Amino acid sequence: MNYNIRGENIEVTPAIREYVEKKVSKLERYFNETPNASVSVNLKVYQDKKSKVEITIPMKNLVLRAEEIHEDMYAAIDLITDKLERQIRKHKTKVNRKFRGQDSIKDVAPIFTETEPHGDEDELELVRTKRFDLKPMDSEEAILQMNLLGHNFYVFHNADTNNTNVVYKRKDGRYGLIEAQ
Repeated sequence: MNYNIRGENIEVTPAIREYVEKKVSKLERYFNETPNASVSVNLKVYQDKKSKVEITIPMKNLVLRAEEIHEDMYAAIDLITDKLERQIRKHKTKVNRKFRGQDSIKDVAPIFTETEPHGDEDELELVRTKRFDLKPMDSEEAILQMNLLGHNFYVFHNADTNNTNVVYKRKDGRYGLIEAQ
C-alpha cells in the first residue's frame, strides 16, 4: 500500500508516520494479495486539543473510509483501524451471504482471504418482515401517522406526486422526506 499522510495544524513526525503505517498495514492480512491501494490519511488538530484522523482506502470493489475524533491522536488511530476492520468483515459477510451456494467466493471477491475471522457483532440478520397497503396521503399526514405509531420513519404513497415516499425524524428533531425517482 502507498501511504499519503498529511497533517493540518500538525507536523507529521516520523513517529506518527511509522505508527499509522504499522496500524494500517495490519489490514493487509484480510486480503489475498496486497492491494495496490493508496491510503490517504489526514491528521488534524483543533484548538481544543482534539485530534481528527481520517483514513480512506480506495480499492477496486470497495472504498474503506473512517474518521475518528479523540483527544489522543494515537488512540484515534487505534480506534479508526478497528472501524476499518469491522467494515472489511461486514463487507465479506455480505458478499458471502449473497453468493452462498456458488462454487467459490474467490471468484466473486478475490481481495479477501478465506481465513478471515468471523464476528457475530456484524452479522446482518433479517428478523422481521412487514407487509401493508400504502395509503395515499400528503407528507404532513404521514408525519402525524409516524408520530402516532412512535416510529422514526414512515413509508407512504404521496397523493400529490403519486410516488412512494418516506418521512423520517432527524436527530435535530425536525423532519425529512425521501422521494423515489
